[in-house]
Amino acid sequence: MLSSLKALGQARSSGSSMTLSTCCCSLSAWQRRLPILAWLPQYSLQWMKMDFIAGLSVGLTVIPQALAYAEVAGLLPQYGLYSAFMGCFVYFFLGTSRDVTLGPTAIMSLLVSFYTFHEPAYAVLLAFLSGCIQLAMGFLRLGFLLDFISCPVIKGFTSAAAVTIGFGQIKNLLGLQNIPRQFFLQVYHTFLNIRETRVGDAVLGLVCMVLLLMLKLMRDHMPPVNTEMPLGVRLSCGLVWTAATARNALVVSFAALVAYSFVVTGYQPFILTGEIAKGLPPVRAPPFSVTTANGTVSFTRMVQDMGAGLAVVPLMGLLESIAVAKAFASQNDYHVDANQELLAIGLTNMLGSFISSYPVTGSFGRTAVNAQSGVCTPAGGLVTGALVLLSLNYLTSLFYYIPKAALAAVIIMAVAPLFDTKIFGTLWRVKRLDLLPLSVTFLLCFWEVQYGILAGTLVSTLILLHSVARPKTQVLAGEVSEGSVLVLQPASGLHFPAIEALRDTVLSQALEASPPRSAVLECSHICSIDYTVVLGLAGLLEDFRKQHVSLVFVGLQVPVLRTLLAADLKGFQYFPTLEEAEKYLRQEPGTEPYNICEDSFPEHKVTLLKA
Repeated sequence: MLSSLKALGQARSSGSSMTLSTCCCSLSAWQRRLPILAWLPQYSLQWMKMDFIAGLSVGLTVIPQALAYAEVAGLLPQYGLYSAFMGCFVYFFLGTSRDVTLGPTAIMSLLVSFYTFHEPAYAVLLAFLSGCIQLAMGFLRLGFLLDFISCPVIKGFTSAAAVTIGFGQIKNLLGLQNIPRQFFLQVYHTFLNIRETRVGDAVLGLVCMVLLLMLKLMRDHMPPVNTEMPLGVRLSCGLVWTAATARNALVVSFAALVAYSFVVTGYQPFILTGEIAKGLPPVRAPPFSVTTANGTVSFTRMVQDMGAGLAVVPLMGLLESIAVAKAFASQNDYHVDANQELLAIGLTNMLGSFISSYPVTGSFGRTAVNAQSGVCTPAGGLVTGALVLLSLNYLTSLFYYIPKAALAAVIIMAVAPLFDTKIFGTLWRVKRLDLLPLSVTFLLCFWEVQYGILAGTLVSTLILLHSVARPKTQVLAGEVSEGSVLVLQPASGLHFPAIEALRDTVLSQALEASPPRSAVLECSHICSIDYTVVLGLAGLLEDFRKQHVSLVFVGLQVPVLRTLLAADLKGFQYFPTLEEAEKYLRQEPGTEPYNICEDSFPEHKVTLLKA
């Protein structure tokens, strides 16, 4: 009876531990899908204070930027604000980075301008379709596809985008009108009409740029604040930091005040932003057709019109957002889940299309502001989103007086850091061949964005495939062997495009010598082979046998050895060490190759082969 009770107690204890383990696994799975569950139970008043300050700082940055980026996208200013708040609320629940802020960016606005023909209906539909594609990639865990876009391609694209966006704002900075948007035509007509520059806009724009630069330099060179400083010094540093962080809002407000003072006097030397639709955007389904003067454009035709944009926009949005998230995660020592980020950005774009948003992504500049403000959790986005909603509901009438030159200054100063001047020198020192995809991408992006990205990715892929198809083979005969024994070591993996190059190297070094020499193939760097490689090795063994010399193998990893044994190659001989292989080839007594059967392998290899 006593033993029965003990057994029952053990069974209950085992069942309880299994239930607890199951609950922990279930909670962990929920936390991966809803990251808010991981940090919300530990949320504190101190975190709330820091998140509020950070959210306010980002909000004061995003409002003028959103108005400016709508101009880059070729849309009315309110569409920038419509695109600036949905990401704040979605990322609160789904984001894995405490620093990232989602919203309109310069690069995404440029792509929207390129693929949507400055039509709001196309821009909103593009947001919906991009969100669906990004969500599908997240659920299918296809984030690894972004790894095929190399850093030189990204740098080439962002540098070209910085030039395109920055030069595109010269017309607003100088007060020029009727300038086309295509880059080369834009350059031509800007210089053609340079004499029509409006002095008021040019002066105000340059003053705004100088102020933005000065405030940025003040923040960058401000000493770190510590408790040992006098109270007055700490307050001064805090005031400077606040002004520098909110510099976009301060400069735009200053420009609007200047413009309003001229309006009061009845004279207006600036081109103003003009009327902005007041109030929150209506909640409605994205337009799956659009009515024009020439009739109704169907959903199918709209998709065809957007063309490559349905691939370029979601991919570049994901790339920009994940790159920002990983950069700040590495800097601040935490981990981000790339596939979860895909879900967050995808749901943001899909839901955003219901409130007339165009495609958005992670913003590097605003994320930097967020991090420098001491944000602790994604809850800071709630403050940013609320600030944008308040400005839509109550401040749009004041936005009328913002000069376009001031918004142009904000954009130019925001995109200037995107042009990485150091990357060219770095690649020249590190690997000059990487300058090729960078240059191809950079130059072609001025013509067509998708062609630049596609061509750069293709060049990078060809460089990668060439290294796979033509791996270097080190010839070690003069270093580790004597007499007629030749040692060859493939310096990287061995895949089917590479077998012919390896075969040519082995034949030229061993069999075409006079007299033909035996060879050792040192395979410690080869982790897998395919059927084409097996056939090539079988041909090599046959060539060596015809010349009455030997080809033996050393350093085979277990998966490769298993494949070669399964192929039952005629004349296949394997040695565990290079010394034993050389002794055998010199026909020294007492040295024999391992027989091709499991019983002959060392004990650890037998275990692995049977597993």
